[in-house]
Amino acid sequence: MPKPASPQFLAALPSAIEEGIVLQRQGKLAEAEKVYTRILKVLPDQFNALELLAQLKLQRGKPGEAYRLMSAAVAARPASADARVHLGHVLRALKRDADALASFDKALALDPHHVDALGNRGDVLLTLRRPADALACFETILAAAPGHREARANRGVALAALGRYPEAVADFDAVLAAGPQPIVACNRGNALAALGRHADAVASYDSTLALIPNHVAAWSGRGVSLQALNRHADAIASFDRALALAPDYADAHFNRSLALLAIGDYAQGQAEYEWRWKRSGAEAFRKHFPRPLWLGESPLNGRTILLHAEQGLGDTIQFVRYVALLARAGASVVLEVHPELKPLLSRLDGVKHVIALGEPRPPHDVHCPLGSLPRALKTTLAAVPADIPYLAADPDRVARWRPRLDAFGGPRVALVWAGNPAHPNDRNRSLPLEKLGPLWASGRARVVSLQRDLRPGDAEAVAAAPVLDLGRDLADFDDTAAVLACCDRVIAVDTAVAHLAGALGRPLWVLLPFSSDWRWTAAAERSPWYPAARLYRQPQPDDWASVIARVAADLPATF
Repeated sequence: MPKPASPQFLAALPSAIEEGIVLQRQGKLAEAEKVYTRILKVLPDQFNALELLAQLKLQRGKPGEAYRLMSAAVAARPASADARVHLGHVLRALKRDADALASFDKALALDPHHVDALGNRGDVLLTLRRPADALACFETILAAAPGHREARANRGVALAALGRYPEAVADFDAVLAAGPQPIVACNRGNALAALGRHADAVASYDSTLALIPNHVAAWSGRGVSLQALNRHADAIASFDRALALAPDYADAHFNRSLALLAIGDYAQGQAEYEWRWKRSGAEAFRKHFPRPLWLGESPLNGRTILLHAEQGLGDTIQFVRYVALLARAGASVVLEVHPELKPLLSRLDGVKHVIALGEPRPPHDVHCPLGSLPRALKTTLAAVPADIPYLAADPDRVARWRPRLDAFGGPRVALVWAGNPAHPNDRNRSLPLEKLGPLWASGRARVVSLQRDLRPGDAEAVAAAPVLDLGRDLADFDDTAAVLACCDRVIAVDTAVAHLAGALGRPLWVLLPFSSDWRWTAAAERSPWYPAARLYRQPQPDDWASVIARVAADLPATF
């Protein structure tokens, strides 16, 4: 038990505390630590020394020791809101975000207007992916202090996480108007990219990099925006800078793979594409298999391989072309696909067994994700397997649909203008319905809508147009294939229907954004994956009007 502090010690205590603070501010942490330790040997519960030594330990990368000290400080002064905030900082350093949130909540229970507690509570709520609750914290601060730059910057982050990008940009702009803030500029770049303002996003990332040349996220975000501007070589250089700083940065590897594939460098691109399993959010898609992964390193003759869908419906349709190749190499192929594709793909040449996702898997020796097959089979741009058609419509379904379509008249054009609204690139690849009027204005062709996911207002617009709306009557992709077989041409944006039409060998025109997915190449009018398909590209970002005008002009000559 320590001896009671002498009157002289107590009288000198404020000066000793001040000495420690000065040393700590000067970066003389070892000397400051000695000062605080001497105090605590005499007064183990001295609040200021406990709190300051805890902060020092945190500075020195020792959060465990900081936690012990800060917990003692809280116990010494349980009514201190500041102590609860500082404990929250330590808990965050220990990656105990839920406990940190509880500590900030206790601070606010003691002082509901504590700005640091509100700001830190908002920060941890962002980490916990609760942006709406975080937004409330930052707005409380700004209601009392409208000029609080940090709260405004963080409100921008919360707004962006909620998809309210224009408001987020406005907040970032307000902060940056008061002076350079490289982190805010990077966040502004992210919000601008989400709005499709990629040239502005690049400029914002560049302002971050001018002040922090080693900012990994800014290099990576810059690369993504350069991809969207069809500047793939520049994008690759930007990803290379990010990866030189952080070699295991999976998002940069993955996006670099897309740029490499877009310019036709399949060897490097396919190797980098395997990083998709480690990118942000990939945990939700990763599956676990008891059998080994096969990437082409051993013969498959006499062995059973499970090929499994991993991405969207269009990706599955594109890559099942490899089934016949594996079967011819002696493999017994089991295919695991989305339920709505199972009937259609059960007729695929070379497949032994088709199961839907979630159904029991039959015994197999190895497995391979469908998206890894180009790498496993060493596909090059000049030798993409394109034995088309490799899918066929069910004759019974065709017979069922044909009378209804014949009654509608012809020639018939099947039309899909939008994809899955949840797709991360939906804003670019989907087309507003109101821009499609020129396709049926001439009356030369009869338009058949296969659009299943209708956006607000689309149902009324389709009902008012001279269009046969079949989208909601399609039970699965066997129905879709049958309808495509009864149409004379297919016009579609980059969706599963475009892949299906290509795989069926139907006359196909694909409407593409300025920067399209890698499988449609960066600039060509044809894709090696569907050589007969004609590609109509935007000449500049968001320019669907000229695309539709060209299609409408070309359409009459095709019948």
